[in-house]
Amino acid sequence: MNRTLSAPRAATLLGDFPTSPAYRGLADGLRRLIADGRIPVGTRLPSERDLTAALGVSRTTVTRAYQLLGEVGYASARQGSGTVAALPVARGHRGDHLLTPAEGGGDDLDLTCAATVAPAGMSAAYEAAVAELPSYLGGTGYFPSGLPALREVLAARFAARGLPTSPSQIIVTAGALGGLAIAARAVTATGDRVLVESPTYPNAIATLQRAGCRIAGVDVDVQGWDIGSMAAALHQVAPRAVYLIPDFHNPTGALLPSEQRVELGAALRASRTVALIDESLVDLPLEEQSMPAPLSCFVADSITIGSASKSFWGGLRIGWLRVPDSRSASIIAARLSLDLGAPVLEQLVLLQLLSTENEIMSWRRAELRASRDALVTALRSELPSWTVTPPRGGLAIWAELPEPVSSTLTSVAEPHGLLLASGPSFAPEGGLERYLRLPYALPSESLVEAVRRLRLAWDVTLANGTARPGRRTLVA
Repeated sequence: MNRTLSAPRAATLLGDFPTSPAYRGLADGLRRLIADGRIPVGTRLPSERDLTAALGVSRTTVTRAYQLLGEVGYASARQGSGTVAALPVARGHRGDHLLTPAEGGGDDLDLTCAATVAPAGMSAAYEAAVAELPSYLGGTGYFPSGLPALREVLAARFAARGLPTSPSQIIVTAGALGGLAIAARAVTATGDRVLVESPTYPNAIATLQRAGCRIAGVDVDVQGWDIGSMAAALHQVAPRAVYLIPDFHNPTGALLPSEQRVELGAALRASRTVALIDESLVDLPLEEQSMPAPLSCFVADSITIGSASKSFWGGLRIGWLRVPDSRSASIIAARLSLDLGAPVLEQLVLLQLLSTENEIMSWRRAELRASRDALVTALRSELPSWTVTPPRGGLAIWAELPEPVSSTLTSVAEPHGLLLASGPSFAPEGGLERYLRLPYALPSESLVEAVRRLRLAWDVTLANGTARPGRRTLVA
């Protein structure tokens, strides 16, 4: 995608930088912005002349800074395109944007997967569903839109949150990723641009890429969204669709406030961009706070994606789509090109669980709250140089490291029996080496042990140094 960083915007992002020598301070500032993903890979940097004027430095300073960026792998010169942001190949990062949950067993602690164990009553729900199953065995078992009873309950849940919904607007899917794949196939074609938050859920990046979409990112962090930047990206990228996680964003944990939902809705309507809204974590507020109205309340043409996996159990592979009536036919057509419906037994299980949802979710939130607090306490004790912002909901902490070594740390941690997902896994256009997602789905005592192993891996990472072999470092 042809994205350009203006000189004034570059100056704003850089802020003050060391000027002794100035070229090295400028190069280091740009390197950090690229490594953190704030300047996406492939973005054309300002011309030397424009950046010279915007920063009030000499042309030689900018020229030498760009040369140094190229030497360390953070920029490349392309004929006809000027200087373009790039990233060196990072050890420990596969680059395929696929998180693969471990199958269990052994002594490893898996922090790659933000998913919880089944709640009490799961076996009883399956038993009740099995008892009800015979009444469905006389038919084919195909329900492309989902069981009518489940669609009614899911529609009522949306209505209770302030989004009037009819059962005909609900399509039951095999998990949230299955729903995203269906939605992407319905609203995009090969080569279409899709805007996503950066960082975002890695498997969603992979799903969109394998649907033939071209991905562009726009920044979000633990403090939330910059709607002005989002609106500018919608204008510059001109995407066919945008994939958003407004409710306890994965991985930052940010919650889009009501007033920004109004602003974002207006920007999406003005750009005529189809919003694919992932609500997989909407049921996990941990501070007993009231939740904003669904983002779809402000974007009539949007498609909302929901899931039972984060609220109830990852093994319950049931998700759903809420679609506008005008898109129902195209969604069903896309669905039938992928599968013929979600398993009947699992849909019956979810119906059972939803009948006692309040009790289950009260227990779930209490467990997650205790685990989150234990993880935050352990991180602040063992790794005080890290920046840790406790989220008010969701399943993970987005920790900021004092050095951009997330991929290296991930590699070093594995021999210590700790499985991690590096920051670049969540970066749609590269970068984010300064970040690490740490889920708190495990019990408190397991998380304390995980942090102990993490500190050992961190000490080894720092002892080995952070510069890449054969590359010059920007640190004087």
